[in-house]
Amino acid sequence: MHDDPLLKISDLHTHFYTRQGVVKSVDGVSFEVHAGETLAVVGESGSGKSVTSLSIMRLIDSPGRIVNGSILLRTKQGKVIDLTRCPETDMQRIRGNDIAMVFQEPMTSLNPAFTAGDQIAEAIMLHQAKRKREAWRLAAELLALVGIAAPEKRLHEFPHQMSGGMRQRVMIAIALSSKPALLIADEPTTALDVTIQAQILDLMRKLQTELHMGILLVTHNLGVVAEMASRVAVMYAGRIVEEGRVEDLFRSPKHPYTLGLLASMPQPDNTGKRVKLEAIPGSVPSPFAMPQGCSFAPRCRYALAKCDAAVPALVQVGDEHVSRCLRWSEL
Repeated sequence: MHDDPLLKISDLHTHFYTRQGVVKSVDGVSFEVHAGETLAVVGESGSGKSVTSLSIMRLIDSPGRIVNGSILLRTKQGKVIDLTRCPETDMQRIRGNDIAMVFQEPMTSLNPAFTAGDQIAEAIMLHQAKRKREAWRLAAELLALVGIAAPEKRLHEFPHQMSGGMRQRVMIAIALSSKPALLIADEPTTALDVTIQAQILDLMRKLQTELHMGILLVTHNLGVVAEMASRVAVMYAGRIVEEGRVEDLFRSPKHPYTLGLLASMPQPDNTGKRVKLEAIPGSVPSPFAMPQGCSFAPRCRYALAKCDAAVPALVQVGDEHVSRCLRWSEL
């Protein structure tokens, strides 16, 4: 692992300005991703995971904007730049070249009017300045790399002619076309059945080893986290509430929200039958009426009166393990 992080986010705030008020979708998030490692960001829908990844890509549209913080990226040339201060012309070069993103639903990300070959070759010509013939040859190599049989034939197929798993592989091929230093995978297996999901995860691990990429994996699936990630950051209501090594967080969670997420996973008992799942009571607070203190307090069975007074700070609870809970030692 490189001593310097590939990606370092510090105190990132991304807000959306609406008629009803300000939505603080990302509210002071900080984390690092190193070359060759996978950091998973988990949480319920609306926790700020995807907005964090879109902020890194600088794809936040009005009425949203990054209002504070820094996003430091070490490029493939070794230069460290702050993406929050990059001109858009520079970001167009960085996207797809130094950072690439795989979205959760390839059917909405791929253009239905163009073949797979057209779309992969376009990325190659844009970022590698290759001629069309060479770009198509490299596109066929990429389809073979991501495990698609008869790649020369598949190059001429449209997205609607492919299965969900094959479309996702095409998306990964496009993302890898310039061998990015960082791959952001936003729910890359959500729409796939479990067999194809396992194949896609195996593929991502294989390609990470070959290319020594850093991967930021955005997901709500803790099973995927256990299989793919080395570290995990748990987000709730726009903030990271716990972060640590996967084995530490699964074995000894130090935040009630993480406890709730783990309890909601289906696990067999001693007889091999699935036990009843535990639901986290309540719902995520309205973004227009966030609690003054801990945002999870209204749903937390461990909450005390002082939890409502102020937002708890992230405190060290173990080696490379932090938690945003006043009662972490009692869990």
